[in-house]
Amino acid sequence: MLSREELLRMFESAGAIRHGHFELSSGLHSGTYVQCALVLQYPRLAEKLGQALAALFSDAVIHAVVSPALGGVIIGQEVARALPEVKGAAGRGVPAIFAERDASGTMTLRRGFSLQPDEHVLVIEDVWTTGGSTLETIRVVEEAGGRVIAAGALIDRSGGALELGVETQALLDLPIAKYEPEDCPLCRDGGAAVKPGSRFARSAP
Repeated sequence: MLSREELLRMFESAGAIRHGHFELSSGLHSGTYVQCALVLQYPRLAEKLGQALAALFSDAVIHAVVSPALGGVIIGQEVARALPEVKGAAGRGVPAIFAERDASGTMTLRRGFSLQPDEHVLVIEDVWTTGGSTLETIRVVEEAGGRVIAAGALIDRSGGALELGVETQALLDLPIAKYEPEDCPLCRDGGAAVKPGSRFARSAP
Protein backbone atom coordinates (compact mmCIF):
# COMPACT_ATOMS: atom_id res chain seq x y z
CA MET A 1 0.00 0.00 0.00
CA LEU A 2 1.31 3.46 -0.88
CA SER A 3 2.00 5.67 2.15
CA ARG A 4 0.71 9.24 2.44
CA GLU A 5 4.25 10.51 1.88
CA GLU A 6 4.65 8.38 -1.27
CA LEU A 7 1.32 9.61 -2.62
CA LEU A 8 2.17 13.25 -1.98
CA ARG A 9 5.57 12.83 -3.65
CA MET A 10 3.89 11.22 -6.67
CA PHE A 11 1.42 14.08 -7.10
CA GLU A 12 3.93 16.83 -6.41
CA SER A 13 6.55 15.37 -8.76
CA ALA A 14 3.98 15.52 -11.56
CA GLY A 15 2.97 19.11 -10.71
CA ALA A 16 -0.53 17.92 -9.82
CA ILE A 17 -0.77 20.06 -6.65
CA ARG A 18 -0.75 23.77 -7.50
CA HIS A 19 -0.86 26.93 -5.39
CA GLY A 20 -2.42 30.28 -6.36
CA HIS A 21 -6.01 31.58 -6.60
CA PHE A 22 -8.44 29.21 -8.28
CA GLU A 23 -12.14 28.87 -9.06
CA LEU A 24 -13.03 25.20 -8.63
CA SER A 25 -15.59 23.34 -10.74
CA SER A 26 -18.01 23.70 -7.80
CA GLY A 27 -17.76 27.50 -8.10
CA LEU A 28 -15.90 27.78 -4.80
CA HIS A 29 -12.54 29.55 -4.59
CA SER A 30 -9.33 28.10 -3.14
CA GLY A 31 -5.63 28.86 -2.82
CA THR A 32 -4.73 25.28 -3.75
CA TYR A 33 -5.78 23.22 -6.74
CA VAL A 34 -5.29 19.54 -7.39
CA GLN A 35 -5.12 18.52 -11.06
CA CYS A 36 -5.08 14.73 -11.07
CA ALA A 37 -4.76 14.63 -14.86
CA LEU A 38 -1.14 15.70 -14.49
CA VAL A 39 -0.25 12.56 -12.55
CA LEU A 40 -2.64 10.28 -14.46
CA GLN A 41 -1.00 11.26 -17.77
CA TYR A 42 1.76 8.81 -16.81
CA PRO A 43 0.35 5.29 -17.32
CA ARG A 44 2.73 3.66 -14.85
CA LEU A 45 1.71 6.10 -12.11
CA ALA A 46 -1.97 5.72 -13.04
CA GLU A 47 -1.62 1.95 -12.80
CA LYS A 48 -0.08 2.18 -9.31
CA LEU A 49 -2.78 4.57 -8.13
CA GLY A 50 -5.51 2.34 -9.56
CA GLN A 51 -4.11 -0.70 -7.81
CA ALA A 52 -3.89 1.15 -4.50
CA LEU A 53 -7.44 2.50 -4.77
CA ALA A 54 -8.85 -0.88 -5.81
CA ALA A 55 -7.19 -2.47 -2.77
CA LEU A 56 -9.40 -0.35 -0.50
CA PHE A 57 -12.41 -2.34 -1.80
CA SER A 58 -10.84 -5.81 -1.74
CA ASP A 59 -13.66 -7.26 0.36
CA ALA A 60 -16.42 -6.17 -2.01
CA VAL A 61 -17.93 -8.01 -4.97
CA ILE A 62 -17.87 -5.48 -7.82
CA HIS A 63 -19.37 -6.10 -11.24
CA ALA A 64 -18.67 -2.70 -12.82
CA VAL A 65 -16.88 0.59 -12.22
CA VAL A 66 -18.66 3.80 -13.24
CA SER A 67 -16.95 7.20 -13.26
CA PRO A 68 -18.03 10.74 -14.11
CA ALA A 69 -16.38 12.16 -17.21
CA LEU A 70 -13.99 13.63 -17.61
CA GLY A 71 -11.92 13.52 -14.45
CA GLY A 72 -12.81 10.00 -13.34
CA VAL A 73 -12.33 8.19 -16.64
CA ILE A 74 -8.63 7.26 -16.43
CA ILE A 75 -8.57 6.30 -12.75
CA GLY A 76 -11.85 4.41 -13.18
CA GLN A 77 -10.24 2.35 -15.93
CA GLU A 78 -7.19 1.59 -13.77
CA VAL A 79 -9.28 0.63 -10.73
CA ALA A 80 -11.38 -1.72 -12.86
CA ARG A 81 -8.22 -3.27 -14.32
CA ALA A 82 -6.94 -3.99 -10.79
CA LEU A 83 -10.17 -5.52 -9.45
CA PRO A 84 -10.62 -9.29 -9.39
CA GLU A 85 -12.79 -10.71 -12.14
CA VAL A 86 -16.23 -11.87 -11.06
CA LYS A 87 -17.97 -15.02 -12.19
CA GLY A 88 -19.37 -14.81 -15.70
CA ALA A 89 -16.97 -12.12 -16.92
CA ALA A 90 -15.60 -14.50 -19.57
CA GLY A 91 -12.03 -13.32 -19.17
CA ARG A 92 -12.85 -9.70 -19.94
CA GLY A 93 -12.41 -8.44 -16.38
CA VAL A 94 -14.47 -5.76 -14.66
CA PRO A 95 -15.88 -3.20 -17.11
CA ALA A 96 -15.10 0.49 -16.65
CA ILE A 97 -17.78 2.78 -18.05
CA PHE A 98 -18.46 6.47 -17.58
CA ALA A 99 -21.33 8.90 -17.24
CA GLU A 100 -21.19 12.16 -19.15
CA ARG A 101 -23.29 15.26 -19.65
CA ASP A 102 -25.76 15.45 -22.51
CA ALA A 103 -26.65 18.60 -24.44
CA SER A 104 -28.83 19.80 -21.56
CA GLY A 105 -26.02 19.35 -19.03
CA THR A 106 -27.60 16.30 -17.39
CA MET A 107 -25.30 13.45 -16.40
CA THR A 108 -26.27 10.26 -18.21
CA LEU A 109 -25.00 7.00 -19.71
CA ARG A 110 -24.36 7.25 -23.46
CA ARG A 111 -22.34 5.38 -26.14
CA GLY A 112 -24.35 2.18 -25.58
CA PHE A 113 -23.22 1.78 -21.97
CA SER A 114 -25.70 -0.09 -19.75
CA LEU A 115 -25.91 -1.93 -16.45
CA GLN A 116 -27.62 -5.16 -15.49
CA PRO A 117 -30.40 -5.07 -12.86
CA ASP A 118 -28.94 -4.98 -9.33
CA GLU A 119 -25.38 -5.06 -10.69
CA HIS A 120 -22.87 -4.13 -7.97
CA VAL A 121 -21.22 -0.85 -8.96
CA LEU A 122 -18.22 1.02 -7.59
CA VAL A 123 -18.25 4.74 -8.45
CA ILE A 124 -14.74 6.17 -8.90
CA GLU A 125 -13.78 9.86 -9.09
CA ASP A 126 -10.43 11.65 -9.15
CA VAL A 127 -11.03 14.40 -6.56
CA TRP A 128 -13.87 15.04 -4.13
CA THR A 129 -14.54 18.63 -3.14
CA THR A 130 -18.32 18.80 -2.72
CA GLY A 131 -18.99 15.33 -4.15
CA GLY A 132 -21.50 16.74 -6.65
CA SER A 133 -20.32 14.75 -9.69
CA THR A 134 -20.21 11.54 -7.67
CA LEU A 135 -23.75 12.09 -6.40
CA GLU A 136 -24.94 12.66 -9.97
CA THR A 137 -23.17 9.47 -11.08
CA ILE A 138 -24.77 7.49 -8.25
CA ARG A 139 -28.16 8.73 -9.46
CA VAL A 140 -27.34 7.67 -13.03
CA VAL A 141 -26.34 4.18 -11.85
CA GLU A 142 -29.50 3.76 -9.80
CA GLU A 143 -31.71 4.95 -12.66
CA ALA A 144 -29.98 2.40 -14.92
CA GLY A 145 -30.85 -0.39 -12.47
CA GLY A 146 -27.44 -0.81 -10.84
CA ARG A 147 -26.70 -0.79 -7.12
CA VAL A 148 -23.88 1.44 -5.88
CA ILE A 149 -22.09 -0.41 -3.09
CA ALA A 150 -19.31 2.15 -2.53
CA ALA A 151 -17.55 5.20 -3.94
CA GLY A 152 -13.84 5.93 -4.09
CA ALA A 153 -11.53 8.78 -5.05
CA LEU A 154 -7.84 9.49 -5.31
CA ILE A 155 -8.14 12.59 -3.14
CA ASP A 156 -10.78 13.74 -0.65
CA ARG A 157 -10.41 17.46 -0.08
CA SER A 158 -13.81 17.86 1.62
CA GLY A 159 -12.43 17.65 5.15
CA GLY A 160 -14.85 14.85 6.02
CA ALA A 161 -17.93 16.80 4.89
CA LEU A 162 -19.06 14.36 2.18
CA GLU A 163 -22.48 12.74 2.50
CA LEU A 164 -22.85 10.35 -0.41
CA GLY A 165 -25.09 7.76 1.23
CA VAL A 166 -22.67 4.89 0.49
CA GLU A 167 -19.33 3.68 1.84
CA THR A 168 -16.54 6.04 0.79
CA GLN A 169 -12.79 5.53 0.61
CA ALA A 170 -10.07 7.88 -0.64
CA LEU A 171 -6.37 7.24 -1.07
CA LEU A 172 -5.44 10.65 0.29
CA ASP A 173 -7.29 13.03 2.60
CA LEU A 174 -6.15 16.52 1.66
CA PRO A 175 -8.48 19.08 3.27
CA ILE A 176 -7.94 22.42 1.59
CA ALA A 177 -9.57 25.71 2.56
CA LYS A 178 -12.27 26.77 0.10
CA TYR A 179 -14.50 29.82 0.05
CA GLU A 180 -17.71 31.15 -1.44
CA PRO A 181 -16.68 33.84 -3.98
CA GLU A 182 -18.23 36.62 -1.92
CA ASP A 183 -16.26 35.52 1.16
CA CYS A 184 -12.93 34.76 -0.54
CA PRO A 185 -9.96 36.44 1.18
CA LEU A 186 -7.90 36.03 -2.00
CA CYS A 187 -10.49 38.08 -3.88
CA ARG A 188 -10.48 40.71 -1.12
CA ASP A 189 -6.73 40.99 -1.61
CA GLY A 190 -7.46 42.00 -5.20
CA GLY A 191 -6.37 38.80 -6.92
CA ALA A 192 -8.26 37.30 -9.86
CA ALA A 193 -9.41 33.69 -9.63
CA VAL A 194 -8.20 31.44 -12.42
CA LYS A 195 -10.45 28.61 -13.53
CA PRO A 196 -8.01 25.72 -14.13
CA GLY A 197 -8.17 24.42 -17.66
CA SER A 198 -9.40 27.79 -18.93
CA ARG A 199 -7.46 30.74 -20.33
CA PHE A 200 -9.81 33.11 -18.57
CA ALA A 201 -9.39 34.60 -15.09
CA ARG A 202 -12.41 35.74 -13.10
CA SER A 203 -12.15 39.28 -11.78
CA ALA A 204 -12.30 39.79 -8.05
CA PRO A 205 -15.81 40.90 -7.01
